[in-house]
Amino acid sequence: MHKHGHTFYKAPIALGVLFSSFYLHSADFNEKSISQLHALVEGNQASYQEINQFYLDAIAKNNKQGFNLNAVISINPHTLEQAKQKDLLRNQGQVVGPLFGMPIIVKDNINTLDGMATTAGALALANNYSQNDAFLVEKLKQAGAIIIGKANLSEWANFRSSISSSGWSDVGGQAKNPYVLNRTPCGSSSGSAVAVAANFAVAAIGTETDGSITCPASHTSLVGIKPSVGLISRSGVVPLSASQDSPGPMTRTVADAALLLTVLAQPDPKETTFATHPGYIDYRQFLKQDGLKGKRIGIARNISDFNAVSTAAFNQALSVLKAQGAIIIDDLELPDQEALSQAEFDVLLYDFKHDLNQYLAQTPKEVSVKTLEQLIQFNQSNTDLTRFNQALLTMANEKTDLTSPNYQQAQTLIELKGRKNGIDALMQAHQLDAIAAPTNSPAWVIDTINGDHFAGASSAPSAIAGYPLVTVPMSYHHELPLGISFFGTRLSEGKLIEIAYGFEQANPIRQAAKFIPSID
Repeated sequence: MHKHGHTFYKAPIALGVLFSSFYLHSADFNEKSISQLHALVEGNQASYQEINQFYLDAIAKNNKQGFNLNAVISINPHTLEQAKQKDLLRNQGQVVGPLFGMPIIVKDNINTLDGMATTAGALALANNYSQNDAFLVEKLKQAGAIIIGKANLSEWANFRSSISSSGWSDVGGQAKNPYVLNRTPCGSSSGSAVAVAANFAVAAIGTETDGSITCPASHTSLVGIKPSVGLISRSGVVPLSASQDSPGPMTRTVADAALLLTVLAQPDPKETTFATHPGYIDYRQFLKQDGLKGKRIGIARNISDFNAVSTAAFNQALSVLKAQGAIIIDDLELPDQEALSQAEFDVLLYDFKHDLNQYLAQTPKEVSVKTLEQLIQFNQSNTDLTRFNQALLTMANEKTDLTSPNYQQAQTLIELKGRKNGIDALMQAHQLDAIAAPTNSPAWVIDTINGDHFAGASSAPSAIAGYPLVTVPMSYHHELPLGISFFGTRLSEGKLIEIAYGFEQANPIRQAAKFIPSID
């Protein structure tokens, strides 16, 4: 993370004459893509201030009142000031960056300046006002983006409790699915997904360890990209596991996701996961209408057939893939999933203790909790923290360090069975371009007493391996969105985007959220 001073934009007083709280135009920004918003500005049908005001109004209307979505934890108080400055620069011909003036929400485990704390949903981090933007936030701002707010999430990225409700945190409350309000948005990037689906921002950034981008994206009919671990810097991101954490874009279209990945996937000297980072790649080059033609796509049924509804929708989606010229190699198997799942859990426990202790040690003095052990004590002494237990925090704290033989054995097993003899071997044996699976089952009814009711997901193989995955809207079941996932070997993002874009173009089924109270 680069240390630098930060000056908030100060627009001249005269701008008050040009910009007021009243819209100059009547453009409706609902469901607009990044390119569509840019086109409105270029056609003088909208200003950046109006666009940002539109999203701020939507948040004010339905975040803590109205539909009470609980998607956003904090708002950038400088949003309109920064948007005015973007308009001024545009009028001077100084439009810099592909996200210029675009309102983006980031998950509240990503450090930002702009007067917003980074809480990870936890009361212990209520005063965690970072002195630096996370590296990925620097990249967003360099591309011209405005960070309009921070998104709610499953507290500590859903690594606190043995029983928990996705999208719930002490700071943000329970996030709701805008498609059917009593249904889960999944998590842990719950608020990021809800914010985009409910038109609180044009796009959002989530983070994934296992399913945390892909599950909420699927449940809210979005595109989500979980990149190869380390492709996007984790500097300045509250960690769960250096072995599996990956920030990524959550958008309404594959094109917007490809643009955000292009902006975010830049080398950071502090990100040591890659011996050599692939460097700048414009992922928009992979947005090909015929992206499915000739692609060999494998189906591993042992990770695909976890839910009858999802399987039926997935089999229908396979006919779309075939019609677009994809070659489907069915009835394959990814072996050793049970052993890998246990190894993953062991790795996460050790990593969480090590990585979180490192992060907490660097927080400002206003944050009293500096270790995982102190966090556990804080939770025990705080009577407000009664909704769920902290069993996972306790289990992690009981682990030793990363030199432990148990940790090393788990990592060796993942390398051998997850990567080399798992995804890599299957793809090589059948010359696959990707493996496809339904992303999730339909969203379950929110239950803040008994916790989540997962009926299966396909994120684990790629998450454990640290490999990329793209989820795209696939269909609906009684108004509940379902997604399809495409994953592959390390650094295969371009090919996955090509496949995902081809599927999206052939199967343009995404509908705007209807905010239905219940379908029960």
